[in-house]
Amino acid sequence: MTHADRERLRGRYPVLEELPTDLLQRLEQEVRLVKIASGQELFHEGSTCNAYPLLVEGTIRATKVGPDGHEILLYHLNPGESCVITVVALLGETIYPARGAAETDLLLGGVPRDLFLEMVLKSHPFRTFVFQALSARMAHLMALIDDVAFRRVDQRLASHLLLHKDPITLTHQKLADSLGTTREVVSRILESFQELGLLRLGRKRIEILNRPALTEVHRATGR
Repeated sequence: MTHADRERLRGRYPVLEELPTDLLQRLEQEVRLVKIASGQELFHEGSTCNAYPLLVEGTIRATKVGPDGHEILLYHLNPGESCVITVVALLGETIYPARGAAETDLLLGGVPRDLFLEMVLKSHPFRTFVFQALSARMAHLMALIDDVAFRRVDQRLASHLLLHKDPITLTHQKLADSLGTTREVVSRILESFQELGLLRLGRKRIEILNRPALTEVHRATGR
């Protein structure tokens, strides 16, 4: 690993500075930063997990694919974050339970499984980093399960739209993927929202016209 790569990696993951000297040296010897093009699959459901990713640049999209081919977004992995799907697979010696793909161009390194396990066992700060991320992400995934199981698609779509500032430039397909439904369903709901005067639709553009009313749709379950 070059000096520049070491600095970039430590800049994104300051916790690496707290590794025991021997583990830090091994990390710098065994890990190489590589570039991966946007759209490339990193792992798929059922594939073997051999390394822990250290993401320096870009965004990874983790999804679950249903029998009909539709995806639901589990989470985005951003630079400096811990991939909990990989952590679970590495610690449990299991296969990947989901799919991961490069949403943008990436720069990342892969920590071999044996070294990752040593880092978890021998470094309290790194272990805390990994398990705090695991706890936070599990809470997010439980909320996602709650949404999918108990809320209507229109309520979930309203909630998703309210997270964004105007104008929203996501395509109907991107919204459908995030919600685990079809583009046709999303398009139909968006058109109904437009008819109610809640928003205005354009080409790859959504403008919210009435946030309070859209919020009422989101809160319709009493949440």
